[in-house]
Amino acid sequence: MDIALVTGANRGIGFETARILRELGHLVYLGARDAERGRQAAARIGARFVQLDVTDDGSVARAFAQIADVDGRLDILVNNAGVQEFGTVDGPLALRGFDTNAVGVVRVTEAALPLLRRSSSPRIVTVSSSAGSFWAVTNPDRPEYNLTNAVYAASKAAATMLTLQYAKANPGMQINAIEPGYTATDMTAAFGGGRPVADAARAVVRLATAGPDGPTGTLRDESGELGW
Repeated sequence: MDIALVTGANRGIGFETARILRELGHLVYLGARDAERGRQAAARIGARFVQLDVTDDGSVARAFAQIADVDGRLDILVNNAGVQEFGTVDGPLALRGFDTNAVGVVRVTEAALPLLRRSSSPRIVTVSSSAGSFWAVTNPDRPEYNLTNAVYAASKAAATMLTLQYAKANPGMQINAIEPGYTATDMTAAFGGGRPVADAARAVVRLATAGPDGPTGTLRDESGELGW
């Protein structure tokens, strides 16, 4: 049984990822910024709740101290927490976007590494986006070609680069970024459409539970590796 932590998991792809991991028999910590919503979500699927705000260093430290005290290791980390803002683009909006989507990955991953090093098969999956792929946004055949959301795209490009750098620095771990596909979540409600959340979550889980011959240092979707 693996011990997993999913951030931003009280709803959307994060919640479904946690739910599927529980169905597979893993011990799951459901991380959420809002304590009440997080506890309710964890209770629904039999997960353990841990209060975790990826933009707050103290919150992150307390969350991993709790996991360390109870279980002493971590096998799977899913960096799922993310934001996409649609207001007037300015400095404060950019700071919020990067603080969650990129700096949050740094905070959580750095805090998780000591526990992951105690695992016999450590895996990190960061939910990124092909909107941050230079290959995709410059390819007229890709839907990302017509996307104009500077802060979201740039912060996800940073998240993917962080994935590559962490993979290079930790060759004993499987560390990958995933494009979960256009999914019907609160984040995409303004656009409409999107595939079921469970379908996106299954793609995340497959990567998070890959065997010892699984990939590392890649950006992927459910069909395989994507260009950067």
